Amino acid sequence: MSAAFEAGLADAAHRAHVRLDAALTALGDLPVMQGMRWALAGGKGLRAFLVLESARLHGVAGDAAVDAAAAIEALHAYSLIHDDLPAMDDDDLRRGRPTVHVQWDEATAILAGDALQSLAFELLSAMDLPAAPRIALVGRLARAAGAAGMVRGQALDIAAETAPVPLTLDEIIELQTGKTGALFGWAASAGAVMAGADPAPLERYAAALGLAFQIADDVLDVEGDAGLAGKRLGKDAAAGKATFVSLLGLDAAKHRAAELVAEAQLALAPYGEDAAALREAAAYVVARDR
Repeated sequence: MSAAFEAGLADAAHRAHVRLDAALTALGDLPVMQGMRWALAGGKGLRAFLVLESARLHGVAGDAAVDAAAAIEALHAYSLIHDDLPAMDDDDLRRGRPTVHVQWDEATAILAGDALQSLAFELLSAMDLPAAPRIALVGRLARAAGAAGMVRGQALDIAAETAPVPLTLDEIIELQTGKTGALFGWAASAGAVMAGADPAPLERYAAALGLAFQIADDVLDVEGDAGLAGKRLGKDAAAGKATFVSLLGLDAAKHRAAELVAEAQLALAPYGEDAAALREAAAYVVARDR
């Protein structure tokens, strides 16, 4: 990846987290707030980057874009806290550190996740935008995060653990379109929604990017470095879960991820060279090591 892209990614994460730090500072320092900060630390900031780049493409600058970037980072962190709980994926390591329920306890983790989810919508509702795009962003995030999006994907994933037969490729795509792709779709299209523009090209971009991201995760689960990934690897194979790698094979999965990157980049054609950073983001999701 270019130095400019890496700097842009780091800047997006920083800007979002400065906004989140300000919001959390006002709430005090109870264990639940400590858990919120813990869950937010160390992320790549990719979703914040997508928000800020899509906003830039549409001439949206200032606090509104940063608030939206902070909101998606808060929503994503909530999803990770809950996904790591014993009743879900039962993970004890996230981003190289103990998960929130391990560092504190399950009750604190549940509440920290709940609070981060609420904070996301609070940030959006107070954005310096006309009512119509603010309401649209809130409604679209609620749908992306809920039973039509991420929660649906998580429910399908849990059901797959006890299914009598492994999922088919189409079923895995459906699962991951919700679990991983829905939040990417919201982030990448947020700038268009803020500007009242057509979000369709960025939604197509995000759909391909989200699947490429998940295939890359499945590849990392097989051949990644746990130290770099900051989490336990090989869990899916140990549990006998169907993944893109188990169904396609390692080489074919990598090939399909590369095809999806090309599809994502092609979807950005209407924006010309202005979308160069988003094209690089699509390549980044399959080149990352964590």
